[in-house]
Amino acid sequence: MTPVLNVHSSILGQAWRWRGLAADARDPGFAPDDLVTQLLLTRGCPREELEAHRSPSIRAFMPDPSIFRDMDKAAERLADAVQRGEAVTVFGDYDVDGATSAALLVRLLRDLGLSPRAYIPDRLMEGYGPSGEALVRLKREGADLIVTVDCGAMAYDALADAKAVGAEVIVVDHHKCASELPVALALVNPNRLDEDEGRLHGHLAAVGVAWLLGAALVRVLRARRFFSGRPEPWLLDLLDLVALGTVADVAQLKGLNRAFVAQGLKVMGQRRNIGMNALIEASRLTRAPTCSDLGFALGPRINAGGRVGKSDLGVRLLTTEDADEARQVAEELNRLNEERRAIEAEVQQSAETMPCDGAVAVLAARGWHPGVIGIVAGRLKEKLGRPAIVIAIGEDGIGKGSGRSISGVDLGAAIIAAKEAGLLIAGGGHAMAAGVTVAEAQIPELVTFLNTKLAEAVKRASGERALLLDAVLAPGGVNPDLVDAMEAGGPYGMGWPAPRVAAGPVRMIKCDVVGNGHVRAIVAGDDGRSIKVMAFRAADTPLGQALLSAPRDRRLWIAGRAKIDDWGPRPAAEIHLDDAAWAD
Repeated sequence: MTPVLNVHSSILGQAWRWRGLAADARDPGFAPDDLVTQLLLTRGCPREELEAHRSPSIRAFMPDPSIFRDMDKAAERLADAVQRGEAVTVFGDYDVDGATSAALLVRLLRDLGLSPRAYIPDRLMEGYGPSGEALVRLKREGADLIVTVDCGAMAYDALADAKAVGAEVIVVDHHKCASELPVALALVNPNRLDEDEGRLHGHLAAVGVAWLLGAALVRVLRARRFFSGRPEPWLLDLLDLVALGTVADVAQLKGLNRAFVAQGLKVMGQRRNIGMNALIEASRLTRAPTCSDLGFALGPRINAGGRVGKSDLGVRLLTTEDADEARQVAEELNRLNEERRAIEAEVQQSAETMPCDGAVAVLAARGWHPGVIGIVAGRLKEKLGRPAIVIAIGEDGIGKGSGRSISGVDLGAAIIAAKEAGLLIAGGGHAMAAGVTVAEAQIPELVTFLNTKLAEAVKRASGERALLLDAVLAPGGVNPDLVDAMEAGGPYGMGWPAPRVAAGPVRMIKCDVVGNGHVRAIVAGDDGRSIKVMAFRAADTPLGQALLSAPRDRRLWIAGRAKIDDWGPRPAAEIHLDDAAWAD
């Protein structure tokens, strides 16, 4: 296949190729509608489903919740709890998916007349997932029913302890399961190995599974005539939580997830959730949030509570009905997010000085804050182009690790295999992210195991590495109208990548370093038009160095995402750079 613009090896050493059958913007037949259709088709949308994907709705993509194993059993038990007025505790993970999942069920059960309790374990003191000690304590404190969300699929010992004291536990999760399941009243997870039709929805985040459980619960209560004297809760009002958890957990935005996010953004724009509104204001957003805002502005602030602060702050914010409390918690999360950034930078700087050969980069050290290792692993994965696991070793010699993978490499499955091989104290995850608990002495053996198991997959994924483009334009073609047209093919995220355009050839007019190592440039094309280019955190990378040293008389092709720059007196388009290549 001939590379786009004949770029066989860019500044970052990759070929440029079309994403499927891409049209060139210089073709006389190019039009915004043609582009949107192309964007949908090249992201896997069947031609006969184009209209459904243009405006993804819940009705078009909603499955029957009963297709999932144990869903009906879980819904029936929750309905019993509602009608009996039982004490229900929702046990969530401390990340955004866990916080939004817990908040969703708390708000729904509240609307149904209960006074549910949310319990989020302390990341440092209790670790990931339900512990036997916590579940037993919740039972003794009066919980008639416990629902775990975004955790529990591998909690064998904890759930056995809970059963021993008579605690009833429903598990709502999406992480990969082993062949043997832990004992629970019901275990709802599209990634159970014994799922049939439900496995088609294995890309759902836990908050999406929780919303489907909510739909099943309302259906059961409707059949029992529970709503004959009271209004039904409007489940669509909870989609802002589903959208936030789905995007922040980097779930694939295909099928039902696209509908969740598209409709959830509309709900979020209405500012009905007092806590969500306070979070938006604390994030300094003055417009309706976009999909990228969920991942880069709102999500990190919810995460900051579980990473470096109080683990339950996110749930408190998203469930409060008190505007003053919401403002206080949102500002606290904002402060913790700034603290998290400083800690993250310190850990990343330390990790980047360490050798990390092999198919999987595994870095471990004492003194690292376990609350930021997932973020650092993600940064390293992007920089190295291969899976990365960062492990913070405690004073007791036990390491808590978090990993991030690249497309085509199932890290979660490898971690589960390592657990089954006796190399881990605990571990699990999904294809793109995983967590481990490992004894310091076994880390070298874990590294060998992962490198052996994933070497071929990493090699194959790296060999197929290329920058995929959707359109090529002259610089003048990068304008707000183009950005608006491309947004019509969204929402974009994992599994439904944002459009990438190439523009040029251009000459460098001005280039400097701004902020935290970002490279900012003004470039001009042969059409006489100039555009702003941003390469984030790129000052010390080959791409950033090439831009900063580019001769004024040498031309470049630039490639990246076209975005709206609304800082000036009127909106303009700019390119967030992914790569560049010399044009002559």
